[in-house]
Amino acid sequence: MNYPVWNLTTYGGGFLIALVAIVHVLVAHFAVGGGLYLIMLEKRAYRDNDSGLLDYVKKHSKFFLLVSMVFGGLTGVGIWWTIALLNPAATSVLIHTFVFGWAAEWVFFLTEIISLFIYFYTFGKMNRKNHIIIGWIYFISAWMSLFLINGIIGYMLTPGAWLENQNFWSGFFNPSFWPSLVFRTGISLTLCGVFGFITAAFVKNEVLRQKIMRTCAAWAGIPFVLMIVGGWWYLKAIPEPAITNILEKSPVTTDYFILLAWTMAILFIVSMVMVIRLPNSFQRVLSFVIVGIALVYFGAFEFVREAGRHPYIIYNHMYANQVYVKDVPDVQKAGFLPSAKWTEHQQVTDANLLAVGHDLFKFQCSACHSIDGVLNDIKPLVKKYDSVFGMDSKLDGLGKLNQYMPNFMGTREERWALANYIVSSLNQVDDLNMGNPVVEAKELPVTIPPFNKETDEYVLLAWNNLGMHCVSDSDPFWILLPPANDIYAQLVKRGDSPEIITEGVEISYQVQEGFEYPENQVRFWEFADKLLGANLAPGVGIGGLKVSGVMKLEEDHRAFTAPFLPVVPYPADGSFNPYPIFTITAKDKETGKVLMTTKTVAPTSTEMGCKNCHGGGWKVAGVAGFTDETSLDVLAAHDKNSGTNLVERAKNGEPMLCQSCHADPVLGTKGNPELLNFPAAIHGWHANFLTDREGMQACVACHPSRPDGPTQCFRSHHSEFMDCTNCHGTMEDHSLSLLKGELEAGKKGAARLMENLRARTVDSVADINPRTPWINEPDCLNCHEDFEMGSTVDAFNTWTEGADGLYRNRHDQMEAMMCEACHGSTHAVYPATLNKLGANRDSIQPLQYQGNDRPIGNDCTVCHTVQPEFEGHHPNSLRL
Repeated sequence: MNYPVWNLTTYGGGFLIALVAIVHVLVAHFAVGGGLYLIMLEKRAYRDNDSGLLDYVKKHSKFFLLVSMVFGGLTGVGIWWTIALLNPAATSVLIHTFVFGWAAEWVFFLTEIISLFIYFYTFGKMNRKNHIIIGWIYFISAWMSLFLINGIIGYMLTPGAWLENQNFWSGFFNPSFWPSLVFRTGISLTLCGVFGFITAAFVKNEVLRQKIMRTCAAWAGIPFVLMIVGGWWYLKAIPEPAITNILEKSPVTTDYFILLAWTMAILFIVSMVMVIRLPNSFQRVLSFVIVGIALVYFGAFEFVREAGRHPYIIYNHMYANQVYVKDVPDVQKAGFLPSAKWTEHQQVTDANLLAVGHDLFKFQCSACHSIDGVLNDIKPLVKKYDSVFGMDSKLDGLGKLNQYMPNFMGTREERWALANYIVSSLNQVDDLNMGNPVVEAKELPVTIPPFNKETDEYVLLAWNNLGMHCVSDSDPFWILLPPANDIYAQLVKRGDSPEIITEGVEISYQVQEGFEYPENQVRFWEFADKLLGANLAPGVGIGGLKVSGVMKLEEDHRAFTAPFLPVVPYPADGSFNPYPIFTITAKDKETGKVLMTTKTVAPTSTEMGCKNCHGGGWKVAGVAGFTDETSLDVLAAHDKNSGTNLVERAKNGEPMLCQSCHADPVLGTKGNPELLNFPAAIHGWHANFLTDREGMQACVACHPSRPDGPTQCFRSHHSEFMDCTNCHGTMEDHSLSLLKGELEAGKKGAARLMENLRARTVDSVADINPRTPWINEPDCLNCHEDFEMGSTVDAFNTWTEGADGLYRNRHDQMEAMMCEACHGSTHAVYPATLNKLGANRDSIQPLQYQGNDRPIGNDCTVCHTVQPEFEGHHPNSLRL
């Protein structure tokens, strides 16, 4: 942040450092162990008076000099050059913290150079004893270089007590110092044999060649003991969050860890193969192959070690983007642009939006990500984001639930600029309204059934209990919510004292033409028996009913019900209509005489916005539905973050119902008792990506509620002066209430999801009351105290005590009429005039019986043949 950044784009993302560093580190370790290899073979040649072996040692020393000193020296300078340019802040910390350590290392390195040149150029010219001593001087100096650099490099992953005391020795002898030293010493000795195979393969004398091959195999194989012990010890020394990143949270790092294990085993096996007497031509090829294996092995090790530090470059001290941990609160408050020294712009405007986004990418992302590069290319990772909102949400969630990447550092405006740059410049997407077309109002015809107050004896009221049921038509892969719409009805015999009729009548329901079960759309029942044990026939919902049939009496409510109807929002013409209409008919059982007929909508929508972040676009009519791309990406994200194999299972014909693992009261599933219930899990997870959103912006990103969309879940006149958050709270508050309920139930996953969420509607998280989803909900009486006009429009945080107190289950004070029968469905209470498919679509019964869109009872004589003088339904009911 305090230094300019060398933006390499294609060759960025750490590629240049990796290219130079991996090769150098391999050679540098060879340079350490190779000295001992020369000494031991020279002594052996003297002892055995083996001139052939001595001649080999001399030739190998030249190879050793060229590889370790000349090539190794060049790559060593290359490392300093690349790290100083690509991450100058971390380089500065290493220099200033360990200045005397580096000085000592350079003294030993200079001793290495001098002693190795003396060793090579005096071979056969110096007294044998003195020549061996020179060799020992080289080896000890080289190993001391390893000793010193090991402490400095290890500090970057495990700084230990240095973070508190800033003491040189605390940082140097950090927690991973000794295990890393053992591991690196072992690999240094192994590489002696690995590189020895190359020079041995060119020895012409077959007997001598095989002798040296066996020696090299011993050097390559025996130190594996040190590598295994040191590696195991090393893993134990790594901080728990880092080891979790390596083994669980980053699939790429896990793959490299697996590659590390495999190449280690292959390196050992292939080295042992060299003991076998093989054709010389094959030995020469195989010797280079072994060096290649060693290079891959070292690359995997260095990648895993580097990845273990993420999101830091110096663990818990400096992030990979060169921002100090201690500076983050100030940067988040003031903004990244004013805090950085080398940005062109100091604030975000409409005119510089993309330029600022480019700068932010350069400073916050390019340290790890390239553009069209071979390493960590950003484009495939963000390709699915075709909306700025989705990309902004991803940036919002960085570093919260998966600490492999740091948080975005800066203001919301800066984050929005970076999201615009990624979507517009990198993805080349012209984001218009999040890829969601504005749906114009379209008045569909509705026939209001007849009612004659003078002659009709019955009033039939019918409603959908939730006001909107969401359906995920992703069933080839998974089901979020199955087709399961509930319709209720109550039959009232009119009179001076009206009577609710529950016996001697049959109440049937019939979906409007064109909304019968479409064979090519939702196939939930094809595997419902696997998920819920329902063993359903095609076209039968999980309640055992079809979209046309006879309703059943539910005595507790004195109402007839048709539960879990398999309603889908797809007419036969291929359009999208979330408001299919049902005709409800009441007949006398004995005579078959029709007593009364009415109609009601069964609101059902697939306009759930998973595609906003998971890509894929809309499936149906450009406004709703799950594409296969969206569905599979949702599963892939779940697999990545939870270690599941849902994509594999889905492709093998095993789609999953979310609630088969996560309990959910609305479907009555028990799930895995150790996991969060479904509403807590899905809201708690996504809340971390949707913080500080204005109004109901977070709600409409997922739910079918956006004002310019086709569905508009919230259709009541209440939406003219309030939105989702007035009852449910902001996304954070809503999630915290659910998570606190699970936390009190002992669910270990709740605390993790709550960690980065702050309360917004109330003062603190402690003030939020825990609740059980679908049971403890906001109550109408929170605002309408004593059934008066509300003095407030904030119903959040006071919940119904149980299911009986829910608006959709509640009755009047006589325990006769259900509240929804007269007031309309949840989210669409009368007057519900904001339906884009027709203002009358949600108000059929008020219009049928009263001629207006007010609650039933606005005209008491609908049911009462004589105007009542007492308030029997609830206090203030005559006010209507």
